[in-house]
Amino acid sequence: MEEAKSEFAKHIGGLNTKKINDSSYEFYAEVKDINLNTSKIAHGGFICSIADTGMGTAAHQVAGERRCVTINLNLKFITAAKLGETLSGKVKILKKTKTLVFINCEINNAKDIVVSASGTWKIL
Repeated sequence: MEEAKSEFAKHIGGLNTKKINDSSYEFYAEVKDINLNTSKIAHGGFICSIADTGMGTAAHQVAGERRCVTINLNLKFITAAKLGETLSGKVKILKKTKTLVFINCEINNAKDIVVSASGTWKIL
């Protein structure tokens, strides 16, 4: 397990990543008080950020540690995440070309799917 190194990841409460194999990765984040919206559930921007960071980290690794930037990110919010929950993201690399990485991701709490995400990363 490796902690995401970016200052942004630290700013939003931290994110731990793990390579399972060449096409599967996982990440974990805890919903903290700083991540809540006024309804006392995880802010959509927080969920989007951990999805982007977790999937982007996988893109970076599958691209041989080359820089990658998000060019498309699609999220479907399914269930609210609450304070204290650990969210786990399961990342699947669908395809890597010379210049692009296509990725799917599902983020879950202990019981439910919280978000289904997909995106495309440009290898620089």
